[in-house]
Amino acid sequence: MSEPSVVQGGAEDGPPVPDSDENRRQVLYWRLLARLFDPEEQASLESASVAVVEDIGLPVALLDPAASVDSVVQRHPELAAEFDGLMTPDPDADGERDRAAEVRRAALASKVLLNVFSTGNGTVTAEQLTRWQSDAGWLERALGCRPGDLRGGRGRTGRAGAGGGVSPTGTGVGTPAPDLSRLIPEIGPELGSIEAGLVRRMHLREVLADPALASRLTPSMSLIEQLLRDKNNLSGVALANAKALIRRYVDEVTEVLRTQVEKASVGELDRSVPPKRVFRNLDLDRTIWKNLTNWDPEEERLYVDRLYYRHTSRKTTPQRLIVVVDQSGSMVDSMVNCTILASIFAGLPKVDVHLIAYDTQALDLTPWAHDPFETLLRTQLGGGTDGTVAMALAQPKITEPRNTVVVWISDFYEWRTDELFESMAAIHRSGAKFIPVGSVTSSGRGSVNPWFREKFKDLGTPVISGHIKKLVHELKTFLT
Repeated sequence: MSEPSVVQGGAEDGPPVPDSDENRRQVLYWRLLARLFDPEEQASLESASVAVVEDIGLPVALLDPAASVDSVVQRHPELAAEFDGLMTPDPDADGERDRAAEVRRAALASKVLLNVFSTGNGTVTAEQLTRWQSDAGWLERALGCRPGDLRGGRGRTGRAGAGGGVSPTGTGVGTPAPDLSRLIPEIGPELGSIEAGLVRRMHLREVLADPALASRLTPSMSLIEQLLRDKNNLSGVALANAKALIRRYVDEVTEVLRTQVEKASVGELDRSVPPKRVFRNLDLDRTIWKNLTNWDPEEERLYVDRLYYRHTSRKTTPQRLIVVVDQSGSMVDSMVNCTILASIFAGLPKVDVHLIAYDTQALDLTPWAHDPFETLLRTQLGGGTDGTVAMALAQPKITEPRNTVVVWISDFYEWRTDELFESMAAIHRSGAKFIPVGSVTSSGRGSVNPWFREKFKDLGTPVISGHIKKLVHELKTFLT
């Protein structure tokens, strides 16, 4: 693979300037790759990139690895709109008029990619973590998502994006950017992995002990996981700050999930109960339709013989929701999301929610199911997995199978496979709705034991894996 050709200027001419838009774009991407794999500057690529950026009218600060995207946008607010959807395909990209635009996109894309994927080494400060989280948010916006969507922080509600190619060879500037939407499921977990690495490189206990430093932290799934793992080793100010961060995160995710379930209603309309004859229940459309025969064309008046009202009473049979969550180390994201989801459904009328967490031991968290914050503080993340101990707590709770749904969240890597599956199959045969869930994350990636996956498929209860919205939809279908 050859390096891009440039026109060499004399001493008075300044740094070499690429001789075409194609080469300009290649220079920017070659510099990106060089900086990703080697933090040392490549003088020729740096000088050529500066010349390109200045020539297309962008600030040189885009090439400063120490400058966050936020700081660049604050100084040049007109760039904010360009980062939104930057790496999604442009359906209008066609012909000569897009050549300069592609070079500009390359410069902006290089900035956000370098800031996110080049994290250096050594200890990470609270300020550096917050800056990285902000830059990752700009990458998510560039991919057509909302900040936090791909990292699993707040539920992915934006559109699936796609990215502009970063290959320095390319196929020509006039060619539309390749659709990278298929990579979105991989980018999210990768961002989460980078963030988790940054959190591990922090002296987190020291940061939490200083209220000023702790206030700079932005709660995220990676940070919450570390806090939950370390909570028993914290005390005093550090523990108070840790709890405050967990509370903030729980509240933020709760708001997102609540919007997805707020329309869930429980029970069918009970038409055996006469509708209340109050104004708010008046069915105006039906009243007009039923009285159209009383229309007087001469007076242009509609005489109403009878008013019609809507039925609003619902059958009051309670629905029982039993959520069983694997709290082993591989299921942290699911644990956080499901405790929050359980609390939301616990707030709905006529829904009786029970929550069980397990690893090699089982814990009945039902008394705290309405408060995800208190629930998470009682979890013990890590350890092995033995679903039979959770089954021993769950089975006695199924008193009316036809009126019960059991949601079991795990990767199903168990050591008593046959015994556990037979118990699950028995729940299904009893008439209860059994929903096996392989992952309840916002990024949508999760590993499921293939033996269990095939068994559940044969049973007629396929594993739900992917976005948490799938589980919300299943539960709403059952409860409505």
